[in-house]
Formats: sequence, C-alpha cells, structure tokens
Amino acid sequence: MARLAGKAAVITGGASGIGEATVRLFAAEGASVVVADVQDERGRRLAGEVGSRAVYVHADVSREADVQAAIGEAVTRFGRLDCLFNNAGYGGVTGPIEQVAVSGFDETVGVLLRGVFLGMKHAAPVMKTQGSGSIISTASVAGLRTGLGPHVYSAAKAAVIHLTRSVAMELGESGVRVNCICPGGIATPIFGQGFGLSPEQSQNIVPLMKGVLTQLQPIHRSGLPDDIAQAALWLASDDSSFVNGHALVVDGGLIGGRQWSEVQQRRAMLRTALGLDPQ
Repeated sequence: MARLAGKAAVITGGASGIGEATVRLFAAEGASVVVADVQDERGRRLAGEVGSRAVYVHADVSREADVQAAIGEAVTRFGRLDCLFNNAGYGGVTGPIEQVAVSGFDETVGVLLRGVFLGMKHAAPVMKTQGSGSIISTASVAGLRTGLGPHVYSAAKAAVIHLTRSVAMELGESGVRVNCICPGGIATPIFGQGFGLSPEQSQNIVPLMKGVLTQLQPIHRSGLPDDIAQAALWLASDDSSFVNGHALVVDGGLIGGRQWSEVQQRRAMLRTALGLDPQ
C-alpha cells in the first residue's frame, strides 16, 4: 500500500523509539520525511537507511528557530507539508513537588509543551495555504489519568491534549486537522532516560521493558513503537479525513479500569474476609 504517496511529513524526535518507527512506516507508505532530532548520528543513519525520500535535520524543539527550519526544510525540499508529527519528548524532571527545580520545570515544559506549540505555529501557515494537512502530537495517558507519570510530564501532556482540541477548532476551518495520540506503556528509551541513563544505555534496556510492561493492561503484551506509528499513519492519511480535535488512546486498555482478573481476586478476598465461600 501507499497510503501517504505524494505526501511530505516532518517527524520530531524521529531518530529513535516511536519517532523512528513512524519514519520507517511513513516512508514505506510513500511519504517523504524530514527526520528532526537532536541525536545527530542516529538521525543521519536512519535517513540514510530510508533513502532519498528522507533527510535529517538537527532540531531542538524548544528552540523556535530549529522548529521553523525543520518545517522550512520540508517545504524547500519536497514542496509541501502534509503532516507534522510533534513527537519529540522525554520523561522530564521528576520527584516530589517540593523538590522539583524551577529550571527542571522550565526545561520539561519547553520540550513537551512549547515544542508542540512551536510545531503547530509554524506548520499552520503552510497548511492553511495548501488548504490541507494533518498535525499530530504525542500526548500520553498520563495526561488523562493521574499516577501514570511525573507531575510536570503529566501536566504538560494534559496541556498538549487541550491545546490539540483548541487549535483543531481554529485550523479545521482551513481544512487542517489537529489530533493527538495518548500512548500507554510503550517500550521505548524514554524509560531509561527517566532513570538517568545515557541514550545508548536507554536503548539497551528496551528489551527488558517489554517484559516489565506486559501485565499492566488487559492486553498482556508491551506496547510497541509500531503501535503508535500505525495510529499516526491513520491520522496522517486520508482514511481519517473526518477526525479532528481527537485524543486517540493507544494503551491496550490500561486506563479503562481494573483488569477483570484483579476484580475477581479482590472479590474472592472480600468474600473470605466476610466468612463466605470464596467461590
């Protein structure tokens, strides 16, 4: 299939994890792709593997000039911009609220929220002129439920969800769709980074994370980067042409509630505590 044939996309955080999976999938589906990241070696290698329809640009999404340049690269090289995937992110500052440094707060919000805002800001005029386009951002289930991420990360992701809805109401009138994806437990290097590991060390623990994440949700396997890439493909393609302002949850049922087996175990424990047959 070639669901993105003739389309051009910018994918931030495109050198690894969800971004890398999306770059490879978009290219396989016919898109030309700007891989935007701060991991220069990985980004250049990925673009080289994908081939002539991919190019790498260094982009720190908290810097407006970098975001503007990445979008400009797509327009200059490919003549258009059909999809912007605001995917760059990390776990950010952690710890109890009284221990969160203001500098850590600013840095985390700079990447997770400011980066999304900047992408929307600079993609909007290009797409409005075209009369078409799809802006996708990576939010998180941590933006929908508490206890699934650090404080600032969770707050920033909640803001991404609401910014998505708000901007969708503006740009939809120009034929531009704005949506976000809320991943659940996805085995990516972000977990290692949250524990203070280097990018390379973080890559090495991904296989271990697959095992750790297996039992978190009713679907008993870890979420994979390709699960999110497939969601992004749908939102970038014409198959979702009537979807706007939506937060698409891709979490294997994680935030749906307690798993049936857990409910049954608790029910049996309660019956035993009441002196009843646990059945």
